[in-house]
Amino acid sequence: MTIFARLHKASSATARTRSSLAVLIAASLALLAALALAAAPAGAVVTTVGGTTVGLQPNNEEFFLDATLKVNLTNEAEPEPQPETFANATGNPVVHGSNIYAVYWDPTNHYHGDWQELINGFLHGVAHDSNEFSNVFAVSAQYTDRTNVPAYNRESFRGAYTDTTAYPTTGNCTDPNPLTANPAHQIKAITCLTDAQVQAELQSFIAQHSLPRGMNSIFYLLTPPGVAVCLDAGGATGHCSDFEKSEESYEHGFCSYHSAINPGGLPTGDTNSLLYGVIPWTAGGIGDGQLALQDQTKPFWCQEGWFNPASTPIEHAPKSINEVVLQEPNQVKCPSADGFCDRGLADLIINQIAVEQQNIVTNPLLNSWHDSAGKEATDECRNFFAPTTNGSYPAIPGGSGAGTLTNQVIGAKEYFINTAFDLAALKLSYPGIPCLPGLRLEPKFTAPLRVNAGDVVGFDGMESNFTLNAAEHFPPSGPPTTTYATYTWNFGDGTLPLSGYAPGAPACTTPWLSPCAASVFHSYTYGGEYNVTLTVTDTAGDSATTTQNVTVVGPPPPSPPPVESAPGTGSTSKAGTAGGPGAETSSSVPAPLATAAIVSHSLKTAARRGLAVRYSVNEQVAGRFEVLLPLSVAKHLGISGVLAAGMPAGSAPQVIVAKSILITTKAGRATVSIPFSKRTSGHLGRTRKLTLTLRLIVRNAASHPPASTTVVTVATLSH
Repeated sequence: MTIFARLHKASSATARTRSSLAVLIAASLALLAALALAAAPAGAVVTTVGGTTVGLQPNNEEFFLDATLKVNLTNEAEPEPQPETFANATGNPVVHGSNIYAVYWDPTNHYHGDWQELINGFLHGVAHDSNEFSNVFAVSAQYTDRTNVPAYNRESFRGAYTDTTAYPTTGNCTDPNPLTANPAHQIKAITCLTDAQVQAELQSFIAQHSLPRGMNSIFYLLTPPGVAVCLDAGGATGHCSDFEKSEESYEHGFCSYHSAINPGGLPTGDTNSLLYGVIPWTAGGIGDGQLALQDQTKPFWCQEGWFNPASTPIEHAPKSINEVVLQEPNQVKCPSADGFCDRGLADLIINQIAVEQQNIVTNPLLNSWHDSAGKEATDECRNFFAPTTNGSYPAIPGGSGAGTLTNQVIGAKEYFINTAFDLAALKLSYPGIPCLPGLRLEPKFTAPLRVNAGDVVGFDGMESNFTLNAAEHFPPSGPPTTTYATYTWNFGDGTLPLSGYAPGAPACTTPWLSPCAASVFHSYTYGGEYNVTLTVTDTAGDSATTTQNVTVVGPPPPSPPPVESAPGTGSTSKAGTAGGPGAETSSSVPAPLATAAIVSHSLKTAARRGLAVRYSVNEQVAGRFEVLLPLSVAKHLGISGVLAAGMPAGSAPQVIVAKSILITTKAGRATVSIPFSKRTSGHLGRTRKLTLTLRLIVRNAASHPPASTTVVTVATLSH
């Protein structure tokens, strides 16, 4: 996908609520002068340092990124220097659900307990809110791999542990800016660790505690203040979590990174792969009175949280360091547990974990989703925290110097977390927001009013608001193609549901595959009250439904024909139908209640193993399942079969392509597999996506005379 430069067209008021800025600031005027002309890295990049390939979160205070919009230190909005691609061209793996471990390597007991409480609580909240649309981790679900299974927001927090293994004493790097000793609080520079030492300790720790490796386990290694981490030998020119007050040292500095140990060398990884993120202490020391005065500095290179959305328009940036305000929504009034004002520093570490979690999930082996410059999913939105939803921009009185702005609620706590890149915004223009704090899935339509039987009336699902409306689909071979969200209508009158895409989707030009169904017309044959239901399914497979009532003026539907009783019973009954509102049954024998849904997602798997269907009934029933295709589609695919009988008047002819008998002995629910013939399976393989209709017809098995119920549902399957 080519990302072309595009400026926002929002008003200043809108910009103030949606955007945050980042400009070059400094811990001292000397550092500002040294860095003013530096070309700071644009964002985290996939790069190789010291023989290790990492997804790096470099120091960055020059500008913020809103996908294709950049605001630089001259306060001017400008496009990215050149078009870039954001893709996973070969379909390399994403993480389909992760088990998260937090490991504090802290044998000297310098990682404060209140920091650990906040960090561990955040990871617990992420797991608790898995699959919620409201948080930033849901944005990852639009990214897939060759399996076409999304990178689901499905986390399990497997706990935290303090690793007391002694730090190595040989082979260490050189910390370019070690802590100043403060004997009164037992503070000193502790050590400098290389990535090779981090890898060795993680592998030893995992083996010692029999922890699982593989593509679904993610380990975060955290180090306390006084412990630097370098990707090489360190020093003034090293790539380290600390840096000297010099241009070169600053440019090589970083906030965090992630990488992978992949012994098998497979591009897809295996059960021995080790996915890890390294989160050094890069939160600075504001409010931490245990540190020497010169180390109580602001970590302006890792969080540009000073932007005041209430008063600063997007086109302007602060000119003074006095305007810099860090955002620590979990800060407390002084004093905190250690007698100072430093509890909220953990919020800055939490943001680094959130960034790395999203980047690991979408690019676990560093060969999946990133752009041509190496930027990963959160890097296209570096330093973009808008919109804020709560908290105060000004500093909390009492010495911490922090504000409490928030843009996320996770596990009932509030956080300030970098937003994530929405690839769908570059494929379809609405909603078209490139940097998201979460998702929306809101089907909407306005029902027509004063409808007469026979009128042709419109239903416009384009009112709907959902963000994952386009994504990449990987065929068995070749480059990916674009896939789109689907709309499904049930008009409540017994006619077959209608399912398809929205305008803008190329599939709308091939109606045999799937019709354009975001906006549809329909005509009711009879008068009555009808419930019209719109179901929207986004590209991550998430569905939401809305229902509106339509009143149609006209003659009521005819009563169903009587069903003769069995010889000797001396009574008759009316069979229940799915047609028309208020289908009638005998007052003494109600029709059974039944539901049915297609649970298969893969067309290839369904063709080979059968269509998986989940059903429920409220009593003993007998009946059948029928899998239907429109006659026009069946002919196109070369599939022959018997035409379905009993279809509502005006329905397109349907061919039965598979069927199965259903007999139950009691009420209950179950999942069954409806097989396709070998010939039909072969023909189904000719298309990569297909919409199937399932019809379940059941009757009372233990009642005389019986009454019947018909359930119809639709699903779109893809290879």
